[in-house]
Amino acid sequence: MRRLIVLIFALFFLQTAFAQSRHPFTFEDMMKLKRVGAPRISPDGKWVIFSVTDVSLEANTKTPHVWLVPVTGGQEREIIGDQDADQPRWAPDGKRFLFVSNKEGGSQIWIADFDGAEGKVAGVRRLTDLATEVDGPIWSPDGKNIVFTSSVYPECDGAPAEESACNAMRLKKEAASPVKAQIFTRLLYRHWNAYQEGKRSHLFVVSAEGCIGTTQGGCPYTSAKDLTPGDFDAPVFSLGGQDNYVISPDGQELCYTSNHDAVEATSTNNDLWVVPITGGVAKNITAENKASDSTPLYSPDGKYIAYRAQQRPGYESDRFRLVLYDRKTGEKKDLTEGFDRWVGTYTWWGSRSLFFTAEENGSARVYYTGLDYVMPSVQETSLKGYDDDFVITPDNKFLIYTQMSIITPSELYKSPMILLRTPHCGETSGDVCSSQDPNFKLTHLNDGILSQVAMSPLESFWFTGALGDKVQGFLVKPPNFDPSKKYPVKFLIHGGPQGAWGDDWSYRWNPELFAANGYVVIMINFHGSTGYGQKFTDAINGDWGGAPFEDLMKGLDYAEAQYPYIDKGRVCALGASYGGYMANWILGHTDRFKCIVSHDGMFNTESAWGTTEELWFNEWEFKGTPYTDRETYRKWSPHLSAEQFKTPTLVIHGQKDYRLDVSQGFDLFTTLQRRGVPSKMLYFPDEGHWVLKPQNSWLWYRTVNDWVDQWIGPKAQ
Repeated sequence: MRRLIVLIFALFFLQTAFAQSRHPFTFEDMMKLKRVGAPRISPDGKWVIFSVTDVSLEANTKTPHVWLVPVTGGQEREIIGDQDADQPRWAPDGKRFLFVSNKEGGSQIWIADFDGAEGKVAGVRRLTDLATEVDGPIWSPDGKNIVFTSSVYPECDGAPAEESACNAMRLKKEAASPVKAQIFTRLLYRHWNAYQEGKRSHLFVVSAEGCIGTTQGGCPYTSAKDLTPGDFDAPVFSLGGQDNYVISPDGQELCYTSNHDAVEATSTNNDLWVVPITGGVAKNITAENKASDSTPLYSPDGKYIAYRAQQRPGYESDRFRLVLYDRKTGEKKDLTEGFDRWVGTYTWWGSRSLFFTAEENGSARVYYTGLDYVMPSVQETSLKGYDDDFVITPDNKFLIYTQMSIITPSELYKSPMILLRTPHCGETSGDVCSSQDPNFKLTHLNDGILSQVAMSPLESFWFTGALGDKVQGFLVKPPNFDPSKKYPVKFLIHGGPQGAWGDDWSYRWNPELFAANGYVVIMINFHGSTGYGQKFTDAINGDWGGAPFEDLMKGLDYAEAQYPYIDKGRVCALGASYGGYMANWILGHTDRFKCIVSHDGMFNTESAWGTTEELWFNEWEFKGTPYTDRETYRKWSPHLSAEQFKTPTLVIHGQKDYRLDVSQGFDLFTTLQRRGVPSKMLYFPDEGHWVLKPQNSWLWYRTVNDWVDQWIGPKAQ
């Protein structure tokens, strides 16, 4: 017994010493982490290629390269490192893969020859030479063509060579002109962080062969044909996620997403269109639905097109359903009827089943559904807490995916498909129940850095919020946490507002980095958050400062009562986007916070409507326009409570933020200064809604943390 006690104490002291040997997570640590992209499996099922982005704080750059890892596991390695290389995709024969690089002539498609036996690149060559550059290339399943997007001038429509020359001439002329003025004749003339400048996103097809072997000695680059000519964006704008275009299994048809409504700024009516890969008249296959239809994906047998659909026009946060389109009959079927969560990324498993992701209580989970169910039915799998990128191996036996958490950025994992079908294991002939590891880690790119830093896992709590509903909150403790001490609080408010905090990684608002210098971080998924059912999400519509504000205050009340290590007198509220709006609302409705950080927040709801671009958002959330329903806009406008402003506030805004114009930040800062409220403004002339450049990000974190330290940190005591 005595030896056992001695051993226990020895282990305790070893664990304590190990924990203390790790240093608190720093911004410099975060910039050293490699950022893993989506996995792509070779047609023979042996290799996974993926992009890895390296960040240089000194050079202020983010540079992607292509990496490789065996599907069976093994050492991952960089296979294209002598030039930037992103978005790798295998050719159907597995002997080549494409990627996008800026090495020559802007963003262009490059082809890499691949030695499958050695797992090495045998050589690379450039395929395209477009002045308007390229993005998002995909192979046709027959390997003959590559489809990609490019932003072009719609009036340059014509034969491939003439259209390319016209676009090049327009770009050159505008670059040389001393006059930079623009004339607008319709809305949505700018979007998120850029002016449209008269251009449209179009889909092009190019021969995959191009110049064989070399681009030197006069060998011309392949001409690209515009498959979606006209004054429309095809595909529509996307912030990421699954592609909005796909080629049929026989390589003969392209399905894509486009919005042809007259006033795009007020419309979410994205439709699916199909067009022959050789070009021709496009057909709208979802015209009857006036809400959004997007992210099409053909079944492997070519009989169906699956896609995500919403039902309420004008509402970008309506529930995303998984719908099936029968190409022969035109019949459509909702495969997730009765499933009260948003369908995220999805993929076919054979031609009769689909796997998809969905948010659930702060984590991402994997579900599946089948075409053979008599009634629509969704089954939950054993996979939880992972990212949105996943693919199934060609033999349909394994799922390869990216997984992350609040303490680890994305890495690649694999799981046997049989484990994902646990509820049906053994019910049909051929099913074999497996004991294989459901989360086998394929890559270890960041293990070295993470082993040296101290971070705390996410802790969940529930409380009764507005409307008597159960609301979830999260807490992150500082490193080397001591429960006998009192800690100040950073109270983070998420954006969206139809978004959510959860067990995931972030480079822009990283809870671990906020906790690292001695703070408890608290986050609340208030009414309006996703992952708790559509009714909960809808509750914020027309009630921006109502139930969400009540949830936030009750959540903080609960945490302060439940956790004795929280210092109630030292709490600072921080938010961006809708979180910035709520920070501004808090300014005029409570004095319980010692400081506030408002990043890209709406300050005046009426003027924000007139300066934003996606008008459908404001007009849905505030039930109309300021001249048709002014009462709702004014009811929830923070600027009308300016006489109550007292809390020291840091204002942050980017000049290129066109979702919430920089004038909102200037208005807030001017008001605070004229009211005599201690305030500071951090202005980025080269950032949009998000702060993305490494050195700007460094300044952002330093300014925010210094502001909080000034008012509730150790020096403020």
